[in-house]
Amino acid sequence: MSTHVVIVAAGRGSRAGGDLPKQWQILAGKPVLAHTLAAFAGLPVTLVVHPDDMARARALAPEVRLVTGGAQRADSVRAALEALVGSDATRVLIHDGARPLVSRALIDRLIAALDHAPAAAPALPVTDALWRGERDQVTGTQSREGLYRAQTPQAFRLAEILAAHRAHPGGAADDVQVARAAGLDVQIVEGEEDNLKLTFPGDFQRAEAILKGRDVDIRLGNGYDVHAFTEGDHVWLCGVKVPHGRALLGHSDADVGMHALTDAIYGALAAGDIGRHFPPSDPQWKGAASHIFLRHAVELAGDRGYRISNCDVTLVCERPKIGPHAAEMQAALAAIMGLDADRISVKATTSERLGFTGREEGIAALATATLVKA
Repeated sequence: MSTHVVIVAAGRGSRAGGDLPKQWQILAGKPVLAHTLAAFAGLPVTLVVHPDDMARARALAPEVRLVTGGAQRADSVRAALEALVGSDATRVLIHDGARPLVSRALIDRLIAALDHAPAAAPALPVTDALWRGERDQVTGTQSREGLYRAQTPQAFRLAEILAAHRAHPGGAADDVQVARAAGLDVQIVEGEEDNLKLTFPGDFQRAEAILKGRDVDIRLGNGYDVHAFTEGDHVWLCGVKVPHGRALLGHSDADVGMHALTDAIYGALAAGDIGRHFPPSDPQWKGAASHIFLRHAVELAGDRGYRISNCDVTLVCERPKIGPHAAEMQAALAAIMGLDADRISVKATTSERLGFTGREEGIAALATATLVKA
């Protein structure tokens, strides 16, 4: 069985305001219809448009079948259904072009419902109190028991819904009404609050917010670094000079904690590691302060449109003791990175006297950084 999609987008949508019909207005940088079509990617689509919009529709979706809409919605739907006669379609999803936020999960639920029902449609139960009114005055109440808010897409077996439309006199609110007039049972499938129909100007603002929430881009990066001890009287750890009987050996200042954190940020960006950006073969970086590397990683994240949400650094060593310096390290990293200190964690652990850190031959550091698309 083959499922086809009919998207009805021939209306003028004047209540939404604007210079264009609502389905052609811009939502999150693209026409509303572009979002609607994207929701049905992978399914064959017949798009019903107003004659004045035919060229615009061809430019937006050259791969879909275009049908000219009729005077009423029911006329448009019937024209699309008639166009599917002779195709491989056995099932059809009929959807409003001004509902751009339908999810794939809802689409799949509807298709599955057709395995055991001739028709299915999404709806949400009415939860608000209902009033009757005239002239801005409440004149009575209405029970909400058994009432639902209808949505699309509405799913049907093609032969049944086409026959129902051919027999219907017109004037139906939606395709479920047409189906029921023909005696078809319609199964209610759980709808979605986000599957709103754009009707008024404020609906566009709500849809923008929903799309922004869906498009959150969160990246996680990990870093790991090791430096051996050498002769000296201090170590640099997370931007703080810590007195110690030995120093850390490295091409730069060997700040193992800051190196791990820098690599974590590069990793979240899929931008390699410190060695790619600051090659140890380049003499200009010999003895360099590690805040140069960290600040570069932070700036690179910003240039690519990301902000650093939080980061966590763990230093692995027997000595020096990190606890007395952890708050200062947090503050130093916060200043370098331009973050609040409560977004930066610095902590330490030992390796229980095991391995090179347990033998006090050096210090290791692990770091994690979370980046969010700004």
